[in-house]
Amino acid sequence: MHVDGTEKKWVILSFMMAFAMMGILAAYAINKNIHPPSNVETIDSTTLHLSEEFNEDNLGIEKENDGSYRVTMVAARYGFFPHDLKVPVGQPIKFRIASADVLHGVHTANTNMNTMVVPGYISEVNTTFPKVGRFPMYCNEYCGLGHDYMWSRLNVVSMEDFEKSLKEAD
Repeated sequence: MHVDGTEKKWVILSFMMAFAMMGILAAYAINKNIHPPSNVETIDSTTLHLSEEFNEDNLGIEKENDGSYRVTMVAARYGFFPHDLKVPVGQPIKFRIASADVLHGVHTANTNMNTMVVPGYISEVNTTFPKVGRFPMYCNEYCGLGHDYMWSRLNVVSMEDFEKSLKEAD
C-alpha cells in the first residue's frame, strides 16, 4: 500500500498536535493542583431516607469537631432539602449531597459552589463563602418536567447572626 508523502506529513503533524495538547493539559493540571474527585462514596438511593446521615431529621448544617461546618442535603424531584440554608460567612463548609432519584446538579449563583449529584453516590464540595448575601441554588442538570422549579436559597450571614439563629433553633 502506497501512502503519499504529504499525507504522511499531515498524519504525523496531527499526532504531534494531539500529544502536545495532552502535554499542555497535564502540565496545567499539575501546576494548578487539579485532581479528579477522590471521595467516592456509594449509597443506596432507594433507602436514602432510612440512612443515618441523610435522614430527614439530620439534614441541614452542623458544626464539626475541627470548627468547620457540614451541610447535609438531599436533591430530589423537584427540590433541595432543606429548602432554606443559613451558613456563616468566611467559615469552611463541607456540603454532602445525595440524590434520591435522578441526576441533579447544584449551582449556587455568584459563588464557586457547583457540583453534580449522581444517584447512588454522595457528592462532596468544600468551600468558603467570602461575602454576606442571599444566593439562589439551582439544579443545573435537567431532571424532569419540574426542573425549572427546583431551587433552594442559601443565606450567608455574619457569624454573630449565625450563632444567634443556632441558639433560637435549640
